[in-house]
Amino acid sequence: MTQQPEEPPVGGRSETPGEAKRLGPPTLAEDLLLLLFQPNSGLRSGTGTIAGENTLFYTLAGAVLADLGLGDHVRTGSGRAGTTRVEAVEDHPPSDDILRSAWDYLSAKPRGVQTVLAAIGPTLRGPLLDRLVERGDIRRGTRKAFGLFTTTVLEDGGSGRRPRLLEDVRAVLVEGVEPQPRVAALTALLSGSGTLPQFDREIPWTSPVISRAKALERGDWGAGAAAEAVARTVTATIVNNAIVAASVLPRT
Repeated sequence: MTQQPEEPPVGGRSETPGEAKRLGPPTLAEDLLLLLFQPNSGLRSGTGTIAGENTLFYTLAGAVLADLGLGDHVRTGSGRAGTTRVEAVEDHPPSDDILRSAWDYLSAKPRGVQTVLAAIGPTLRGPLLDRLVERGDIRRGTRKAFGLFTTTVLEDGGSGRRPRLLEDVRAVLVEGVEPQPRVAALTALLSGSGTLPQFDREIPWTSPVISRAKALERGDWGAGAAAEAVARTVTATIVNNAIVAASVLPRT
């Protein structure tokens, strides 16, 4: 059963257009949301939707926590009844605003992973989508619905970043390339969202692909670099907990 937040939900705020140039490198959650964007899945050609909306706040929150783990901003430990708890690494906050908001929430005290996911997840979609628009990865457009109403639609921004991310994921799942921890986390979260079958054109939905994806969900990411071992273990634990939490929700 999913735990309820111990405090009101927290999350990053949207950047204004004047702040776009100050954005740092894309976060893992931005990469995940960009991959989940399906450019030609809308009612009209050239418009898109976000796949996996029903589990989105869990998977995006998992990506935020995973980013914190990769950056050594958080550590994990054991809680009651074998649960996993996350705590902020003191005096090591991230510079990114969205990651910092989650780190601030954790800096008050260690919390169960599911509690953190439920607290930070619901507010993430909007700010992350705004960032993708600011970066030019996604474009907001307008369309007439039934010839009467103007609606906002999402379109491919033409930056080319989504195909590059998808190729990284494909290399891991189809070609068996040993992933770097960040790509492993991204691939595991994408698989855990339940949306991989929708990528069948680029990533064939075969038994070997399914097996590899499930292994990544469990944290089997390969040997990797020794220096990354701790961050990899923390991140894999977080990702696995996020996937377990999302798995109890209905899929779309």
